Amino acid sequence: MTSNFSRRKFLVLGTAAFSTSLLLKACTTPPAEDGAAPEDGAAPEGGAGGDTIKVGILHSRSGTMAISENTVVDAELMAIEEINAAGGVNGKMIEAIEEDGASDWPTFAEKAKKLIEEDKVAVVFGCWTSASRKAVLPVFEAADHMLWYPVQYEGQECSKNIFYTGAAPNQQIEPAVDWLLENKGKEFFSGRF
Repeated sequence: MTSNFSRRKFLVLGTAAFSTSLLLKACTTPPAEDGAAPEDGAAPEGGAGGDTIKVGILHSRSGTMAISENTVVDAELMAIEEINAAGGVNGKMIEAIEEDGASDWPTFAEKAKKLIEEDKVAVVFGCWTSASRKAVLPVFEAADHMLWYPVQYEGQECSKNIFYTGAAPNQQIEPAVDWLLENKGKEFFSGRF
């Protein structure tokens, strides 16, 4: 079984998922605590005030993980640029607010809290390592906020506040075993322990 999942398909599907997330989260105006509509000119919670939708980008731009995470930031910024060039989401432009996790897990948690509480972003795209994701998980769960995690992970974790976009081990190994069985036969391992 071969896969025709190309970089272009990844970007198209990723952009569609990104847009859907923003539509679901950022383009709604929650009622005020007293049930009244927000005052004119007041920015609603969720990063959708005015003509922009604020989204957080939280990756390591410095430190040991920067070599891997800088390319993800570039892809996310490119997707935002393409969405904005096509008219944005419901006529609103996406504004990226970047924070540097600095390859330090406590810094990731601190920056996630800043993006949610101070910058009031609608959603955050971020982390690379499982350690950084686990460091921010309590922050997102406490705030009932959403993180899009862009890479494969070890599985065995489920949170309504994290959208895991990467493959878990079972999703990674099955295509490899199928290929081995098809191309190397049923005895593709030899050796002694």
